[in-house]
Amino acid sequence: MKTYFRLLSFAKPIGRYAIPYILFTLISVVFGTLNLALVAPLLTTLFGINQNPNCPPEPPVKPDSYFDVFKTMNYYAAELNSKVGIQQTLLWVCVVIVSSVLISNIFKYLSEKTMENLRIHTLLNLRKSVFNNVMNLDLAYFNNERKGDIMSKVSSDVQTVQFSVTGTLQVIFKEPLTLLTYLIMLFLISYKLTLFSMLVIPVAGWLISKIVKRLKQQATESHETYGNMISYLDEALSGIRIIKAFNATPYIKNRFDNENKRYSGIIRSMAKRIQLASPVSEFMGVLMVAGIVYYGGTLITGKQNQELNPAEFIAYIAIFSQIMRPAKAISQSFSSIHSGIAAGERVLNLIDTKPTIVNAPDAKPITEFKDQIEFRDVTFGYQERTVLDRVSFSIPKGKSVALVGPSGGGKSTLMDLIPRFIEPWSGEVRIDGHNIKEYTMESVRDLMGIVNQDTILFNDTIFNNIAFGNLSATQEEVEAAARIANAHEFILAADNGYQTRIGDRGVKLSGGQRQRICIARAVLRNPPLMLLDEATSALDTESERLVQDALNNLMKNRTSVIIAHRLSTIQSADLIIVLEQGRIVETGTHIELLARNGLYRKLIEMQTFSGS
Repeated sequence: MKTYFRLLSFAKPIGRYAIPYILFTLISVVFGTLNLALVAPLLTTLFGINQNPNCPPEPPVKPDSYFDVFKTMNYYAAELNSKVGIQQTLLWVCVVIVSSVLISNIFKYLSEKTMENLRIHTLLNLRKSVFNNVMNLDLAYFNNERKGDIMSKVSSDVQTVQFSVTGTLQVIFKEPLTLLTYLIMLFLISYKLTLFSMLVIPVAGWLISKIVKRLKQQATESHETYGNMISYLDEALSGIRIIKAFNATPYIKNRFDNENKRYSGIIRSMAKRIQLASPVSEFMGVLMVAGIVYYGGTLITGKQNQELNPAEFIAYIAIFSQIMRPAKAISQSFSSIHSGIAAGERVLNLIDTKPTIVNAPDAKPITEFKDQIEFRDVTFGYQERTVLDRVSFSIPKGKSVALVGPSGGGKSTLMDLIPRFIEPWSGEVRIDGHNIKEYTMESVRDLMGIVNQDTILFNDTIFNNIAFGNLSATQEEVEAAARIANAHEFILAADNGYQTRIGDRGVKLSGGQRQRICIARAVLRNPPLMLLDEATSALDTESERLVQDALNNLMKNRTSVIIAHRLSTIQSADLIIVLEQGRIVETGTHIELLARNGLYRKLIEMQTFSGS
């Protein structure tokens, strides 16, 4: 129940919806029950009043209490008959029934409309909270989780919560109220008959609870399996080119099909249990009706004292036939609530996940980069594997620093420490003499422009992709940034110029064009510090030259940190740092490092030999 009430908290302010819903439902249920109760005076009017037109009608007997609903209605029907005749009485009874049905349905519509607004409001708040928290998580979380599972939680699980939990909220109030109103009416007709009919209810409840016992566990398994399916789908769509290139289509199909069969099996098992609950409750209902018909018949045909007249008994059967509907709805809600709670636990688990990298309580914004970035004895690793081991160096303002070395040496990890994508196990990263943790992450990242090897573009226009980091940019500013990035000409040649949509992940552009769009995006931000991670390694020679020219334009008058496997692109760097197995083994300019005849020279010679 703790999970249920936490999910319900997303409906706040719930009073805006709950109070009108309770009022509308109450009126709807009362008049809905009255519709069935009016069967008795209708039958009495038709068959019990003035059966012999030659005999004057008997004077109506006033009931002792207005709680005796049927005697009260029969009294007024008989009194009306004595004044205006049976035809007019019948007309008035029919008018009252139609009016009661109309009022009941109007307020039923209003209550369902209010509940639907509550459901949509809850879904809005829940999905917003989930997505906002996902966006606040640090990169380490996404490295350890399946993207498809996260997508499943944000979409499918939230949808399940919407219909099961808020639907149950509707059932919790409306159906018990309907059931209670029917029971009160049944007790007013015949308490003996009602007590007799209630004997079978505990047995039905016990049977249904046994049927739905394993539903929560199966629901949890179904949501996890569905998340795996979405992950496989995402991987298949993202890697479709590689899948076809390696003729791996049968393997990918088989992997998805196996998970699909597993998911279908779980859903089939759940459906059996849920569907079994309805026939069981229906059979119990028929069993009760059969018993009521028999026992009620004895009350009508009693020789000494007739405790029930035929009109009341027919009204009793009419009301009792409706009592199974709310009872069945309640039993089915207990079946669906397990799925909702299971989905809700997954959603709440995602909401409760907190980022490991947060701003310090006293963190202040940094507005400008004045002096240098400094690494002091920085150590970092993943789980138990150390990637950087007591690294120390500084990056003066206005200088370009290149990080080189064998793969796995820690270059990208070191660069990720600067914008606080990750945090060191020990040591400090300092900006202008202060620990980077003393500044807010947002202000630190505002100082930086980042261009990665993997071009990240969005399915939007070229203009919006360039202006992504500066949403208030004008057309002139975007074009100026594109010119610096050597992108202006090919953009103008596109179908709609800067308003051309580039497709999913920029698929309509070449690799060099995508990279230059990313560089233009960084240029437009006009940051004092540039982080360039393998920005040209995946390009052909012509594209590399254009991109390298764009990067040279980008790095003018800026502090730059560059990672490049093609060492020819960083020979003009002010400082080259050579990393091997997480340690700095050499530092210096290109000429100085060549003269030392160390690892850097070895790397240069290997690339020269490969090029030859």
